[in-house]
Amino acid sequence: MKILYIAPENTVGTLSLWKQAHEARGNECTFITLYPTKHDYDPGICLNLPLVKANPLYMKSRHQYYILTRGGKGDYQKKEGYPPVWEPNSFLEKKYFQFRDWFWSFKVEKAIEKYGLLEYDIIHLDWGLEFYRDGRFVKRLKEAGKPIVCTYHGQDLRTRGVIPAIDKASNLNVTSELDLLKKHPDIQYLFLPFDTKQHQPSFKMNETIRICHSPTNRYYKGSETIIPICEKLAERGNVEFVLIENMPHAATQKIKQSCDILIDQIHNRGGWGYGMNSVEAMSMGLCCVTELVDEYIEFIPDHPFVNVNGDNLKEMLEGLVINPEKIMEHRKKGREWIIKYHDIRNTSEVLYGYYKDRGLI
Repeated sequence: MKILYIAPENTVGTLSLWKQAHEARGNECTFITLYPTKHDYDPGICLNLPLVKANPLYMKSRHQYYILTRGGKGDYQKKEGYPPVWEPNSFLEKKYFQFRDWFWSFKVEKAIEKYGLLEYDIIHLDWGLEFYRDGRFVKRLKEAGKPIVCTYHGQDLRTRGVIPAIDKASNLNVTSELDLLKKHPDIQYLFLPFDTKQHQPSFKMNETIRICHSPTNRYYKGSETIIPICEKLAERGNVEFVLIENMPHAATQKIKQSCDILIDQIHNRGGWGYGMNSVEAMSMGLCCVTELVDEYIEFIPDHPFVNVNGDNLKEMLEGLVINPEKIMEHRKKGREWIIKYHDIRNTSEVLYGYYKDRGLI
């Protein structure tokens, strides 16, 4: 069986993991990305398309445009709907995507022919996107009888919405974001995949307890609350605060692995609970601190997290610092839990179960 992934970028390296998982089952897997990732993950077949980038200037410009057209919080403004549906916010935006589809088509059509992209048996669309905003490639896939799987991450449904032509054609929708189960009438949960075998934690505590925070987006992670509390705590002398930001992934991993505690997020602005940041940290054997809403606690009642919020973060961290045995307890439990739910060998079993349930294989 031949499996194809199409994604804007290989954001946190999961495309590489899925490729390994499919190939371990004797299948062929290829992933193609639209532009290079800002981190050092394998981009697969990268088309390097123009007019879109994973850099701060592009993101800030888009945010300012959305403030003008959407109002409120701009790029952070949540959409209503079940599911929320994407549509141009202005006549200018409509014309922009029409132009971009036309402009991209010269590269995209050559790639479709060169790599035989219509010859795959299952096509995964990461972020619920394909090459074209009007869904013309998906329409060709459906005409050819190809099964389509859409993977939705946080902002795909929270602030953008489904692309109508793609949503209509999709045979299976999956997400690793619990709150998105309430944003779409037909979507399945899939724990984020991770290769836990790459880490062999020693579970040794640092003499000076190292607390790290590694935000990809300070607003979504609630960093304006987390950073001052950690900096104040670090004045105690037996605590060091490490802010890991805007660094290559390999360097980030090395620093993170030297820490005892990771603070993921509070305020739940970019989704509920936790993401790849915590998955990676728990695989390394760190104690993970994050905010879990009641729905998440009910969904994962055996979780290993230290559950905090903006009001009690300082108190909870102080409690850990004076009780290092508690830190070690969470470190060991987190490592066991992440293997059970997030290891790529287990998550691939769940995905193939969804394939069978939907008659894709």
